[in-house]
Amino acid sequence: MKKTAVSLLLLTTLVGRAQTNAPADSGTNDVVFPQVIWQSPTPPSNHVLTLQDCLQAAIAHNFDVRIEQFEPQKAALDLQSAYASAYDPTFHFSIDRTYDNNTWVVPSNSPPYPLISKTHSVSSSVDGKLPGFGTGYSLFGGTDDGYAPGPEGASSQLGFKVTQPLLKNFWIDGQRLAISAAKNNLKLSKQGLRQQLITTVTEVETAYYELIFQRDNLRVQQEAVDLAKKQLEDDKQRVQVGSLAPLDVQQDEAQVAQSLSGWISAQSTFSGALRNLKQLISDDYSRWLADDIIPALTLDAPLRSFDLQESWNLGLSQRPDILQARLNLEQMGIQLKYDRNQIFPSLDLTGTIGYNGAGNSSSAALGPWGQSDRSYYSYGAELSIPLSNLGARSAYKSDKASQQQMVLSLKKLEQQIMTMIDNDIALARSAYANVTATKQARIYAEAALHSEEEKYKVGKSTTFTVLQLQNNLTKARSQELRALADYNVSLATLSQDEGISLERHQIEVSAK
Repeated sequence: MKKTAVSLLLLTTLVGRAQTNAPADSGTNDVVFPQVIWQSPTPPSNHVLTLQDCLQAAIAHNFDVRIEQFEPQKAALDLQSAYASAYDPTFHFSIDRTYDNNTWVVPSNSPPYPLISKTHSVSSSVDGKLPGFGTGYSLFGGTDDGYAPGPEGASSQLGFKVTQPLLKNFWIDGQRLAISAAKNNLKLSKQGLRQQLITTVTEVETAYYELIFQRDNLRVQQEAVDLAKKQLEDDKQRVQVGSLAPLDVQQDEAQVAQSLSGWISAQSTFSGALRNLKQLISDDYSRWLADDIIPALTLDAPLRSFDLQESWNLGLSQRPDILQARLNLEQMGIQLKYDRNQIFPSLDLTGTIGYNGAGNSSSAALGPWGQSDRSYYSYGAELSIPLSNLGARSAYKSDKASQQQMVLSLKKLEQQIMTMIDNDIALARSAYANVTATKQARIYAEAALHSEEEKYKVGKSTTFTVLQLQNNLTKARSQELRALADYNVSLATLSQDEGISLERHQIEVSAK
């Protein structure tokens, strides 16, 4: 008992000493611990921020958003790479010079005759594919001249070859499949960025409302300390005049200690909420370490009408995850088209047209290219039939099963979205009703305390009853604030599940 009394006395002394440290705008004798405990490394700066200010800061500085912003850029470059791999023409050039010294034995005991051959060849080509139906082309040319026993001479060739698949790789080939996948990935990355923005906006909005609640709740706890202090001082005077027993003062001291404990807990929770919002809107936490964020918004409960069917329509058409699922299903359809086309045999039409030239030198061989009697052409077909084609058929069946699986997954996601939105609306309605209920409870608690204090002044009540009603009032005030914050958070959650958080705050997404 002696140790307890000393502890209560110490807390009471701290309360008295802390009066001079109370905030200037509180209007009351706020109880604050000595500033040495809470002092920051540098003098704090106050930032009065609206919710829109916090959202803009988060979009510019939030690490998750900044990281995700690179995905559309990478996807756009991957799409360019896919086009380049498919349709960029390739230039080939080769030059070759050979020297061959052999010995040719002549029949009928003739002396050996040295056989020396020299050749010098140059060739080049430009190969590629045309968009559309997998048409391949090649423009080629070259010269070949040299020396060997017999007549010297040179030859040249210039031609153009076209290859057109008719079955396999006609509707779609590997290059067009890669381009389609790259296009789809670009759309997915844009939706991924939009999803991250929606998530971040909801997190910032939730943190902002939580900070308002924690700051207001800290004020409520401060008011509870002030009530307990006033009751203690009044009862001390009553003890001195003999109208109150000294035991009741001990109850008052216990109330002061309990209220101060609640204030300390509220201060700690408020600091955590402040740190959470700082890290969401900043990419340099150290710059915000000593600063305070003062929300410009006050908690209220705007009445909103809820239309479940309209919210479902929004969620099933606006949410990034449902759009991504549909894009993936669409891409699987293209994959199946490719798989089915690979089952067919390969049947390609080929055609070549060009000119040949001949002469004693390379320059002479190049001359006749313009002469019609040196022209040539060819055409034909190439057929290739796999004997079993088991690989292509198995791939088609596997991807078809995957498509059916994705359809079911999409339906499951749609149902989950509908359930989440239904829950969100129910919670928002319940939260709004709770706002009204807690407001009435707070009004009744204030009236009850006021009435009991009046009775206490004329000796018709007890210290215990007054202190109990003080606790009830503090609890009612805190519950009202909690209900207001929960209602606003429920609206933010509903907007997130509807996929309209960005539109709700007039935020435009522009991914380059």
